[in-house]
Amino acid sequence: GAVLAGQLLFWAVLAAFVIAALLWMRMARRILDSIRGSEERYRLLFDSAADAIVMVDEASGRILDANRMASAWTGRNAGDLIGDRFDQLFMRTVSHLTDRPDSNTLLDAAGGIRPVETQSSLATWADKPVRQAIIRDITERVEMEQERRIAAEALSSIAEGVIIADADRLVVSTNAAHAEITGFSAQDLHDRRLDDTRSLPDGSPMPQAIWDDIAAGHNWLGEVLSTRRDGTSYPEHLSISAIRDAENQVLYYVAVFTNIFASKVNQRRLEYLARHDPLTGLVNRAEFERQCDEAFVGVGRDRQAAAVLFIDMDAFKLVNDSYSHAIGDRVLVRVGERIQRQLSGTDVAGRIGGDEFTVLIGRINLREDAIAVARRLLAALSEPFMVDEYEIVMSASIGIAGYPLDGDTAVTLIANADAAMYVAKTEERNTFRLYTPLMHANTSRRLLLATELRHALANDQLRLVYQPSVELRTGRIVAVEALLRWRHPERGEVMPVEFIPVAESLGLIRRIDEWVLKTACAQIEAWDKAGVPPIRVAVNVSARWFGHPAFVEGLERVLQSRQLSGSRLMLEITEGAMLKLGDETERTMRALHALGIEVAIDDFGTGYSSMAYLKLPAVSYLKIDRSFVTGLPASANDVAIAKAMLAMAKSLGLSTIAEGIETEGQHDFLLREGCIEGQGYLYAYPIEAAEIKLLLCPVHPHVPSKLRLVPPRRS
Repeated sequence: GAVLAGQLLFWAVLAAFVIAALLWMRMARRILDSIRGSEERYRLLFDSAADAIVMVDEASGRILDANRMASAWTGRNAGDLIGDRFDQLFMRTVSHLTDRPDSNTLLDAAGGIRPVETQSSLATWADKPVRQAIIRDITERVEMEQERRIAAEALSSIAEGVIIADADRLVVSTNAAHAEITGFSAQDLHDRRLDDTRSLPDGSPMPQAIWDDIAAGHNWLGEVLSTRRDGTSYPEHLSISAIRDAENQVLYYVAVFTNIFASKVNQRRLEYLARHDPLTGLVNRAEFERQCDEAFVGVGRDRQAAAVLFIDMDAFKLVNDSYSHAIGDRVLVRVGERIQRQLSGTDVAGRIGGDEFTVLIGRINLREDAIAVARRLLAALSEPFMVDEYEIVMSASIGIAGYPLDGDTAVTLIANADAAMYVAKTEERNTFRLYTPLMHANTSRRLLLATELRHALANDQLRLVYQPSVELRTGRIVAVEALLRWRHPERGEVMPVEFIPVAESLGLIRRIDEWVLKTACAQIEAWDKAGVPPIRVAVNVSARWFGHPAFVEGLERVLQSRQLSGSRLMLEITEGAMLKLGDETERTMRALHALGIEVAIDDFGTGYSSMAYLKLPAVSYLKIDRSFVTGLPASANDVAIAKAMLAMAKSLGLSTIAEGIETEGQHDFLLREGCIEGQGYLYAYPIEAAEIKLLLCPVHPHVPSKLRLVPPRRS
């Protein structure tokens, strides 16, 4: 029984051992499967992580393992990385790994770089301290930070002020320009709304409608009045927009503003210059017309009258030519000042061009009430002007037109006052005239004449006639004077006295002078070719052409083109033309003398009677004006003047030519007193070039040797 019991016990123990072994093996297998699964899960997590993970030996700093992301970012497989030093992966040396995040630059095998942030934790790996380093790509964060930095720098450096406010319009931040413009720092505006220091230009608060419009998705742009920290205010150009969240709710308001004080000052200045004459400060034509039309509305409503005065300075061009344009400008400034001093506070003075001024006199009973103002203006403008060391004496001519009698618009009244001024200047000067409809007809005729004169130049309607100048002692024709005529297709012959002033006002006189010279020289050449005995041809020269810089050069060119000697030509120049040339007179005269051209002083004694001009080179003749010949020999005054002129010319070695001789008595007196030549109806009227040829050409035996006198007209 004991053996059996022992066997049973043995087999029982053996069975238990076998069962236990089986159970242990099964448990071990489960444990190994569990460990293997954990490792696979770990490797799966390790390799699928979005960041690079590197296991580093704490003692040596060498890499023990690296995940797939680390391989991808460095361009090296895990086998190549294992055993390499961890700090060699980066641009900046990693002195030691810490638990805190650290920024660095990861290098790849191709030389590329990647901004990263590293963070590590210490772990035990098979009883060995190991650092698990996590490397995170921060490229997007770095780019965003750079963009924010650039935006911040741009915001701080722009000249415009910028305010960022929250949804309640409370100021959150401002830029440097804001503080510079307003004096407020961001701290000064803490808990204050951005519109607390701003109002509309009229001083009223910014309305809620502005903010409602912005909340509705629009931007607001406008002008406001902003208050500085020191309490002063300035005009501001303000733009407000909103930053919204995903649900379109306002998160922030962004206000950008500019101080527009300087630009508004410039704008007001430009507006002033657009309405005023820059020289005198008076209103210009456009503004004068606007104020006139505005005044006429009120005057018409109250059944009153108004008047427009047109003021033109007499002979102002002489001031420019004699002294300089700079002096002339200063005179015009003084003229404007004197005009304003004669006006009341409601009257308006304007300068509409050159030496032309206008005055609006409002709220009078009759047009004639403006006469008193016109008389004051004439008196004020006739007083001497002192400019530097010069004393300049001038006068003015004034035309007056009334509202509503003479017109109901500014343009009409200015035109009518201008017509009245022209009559005042033509008839008398230093006076005024009230407008009448006849004046406008004359003005219209002048304008029509101007248009027709341009056509005359273009269509060869001008012609020359020639008036002989005879030697008083023998009656022999020694010269002719070329006289201009206009053969009008409808009105017949138009005399120079009618169209020359129009030509001068239009600037056409130089073209006419050049035409006369070329035509006269062509006629001299034609007479020479026809065998006509050579005679002197006199041509009148206007002040404008005589004073032109190209005058002498043009004269020489015309003579050369016709192969004529300068001695065949004589220029008749008035004293006024010489005076306008000023300091250049002597140079021009010497140039004419060098060409062999003689000069006659025309109308001597009627103007300035300056003896200095009689001594200039080229001056060889003195013409006695017809006004001193008409009364000879009966008028004692004319006798005395004529004798004095003839005696002076003789003493200076000048030849004399008397104009307007119509009687034998005039002829005999002038011959007796020593006058050399004469012109007038007593000898011949102005005649065509062909008739001059008949008078002078010796091949026509039927022509008497002595010129037949034309009897004087008798009343």
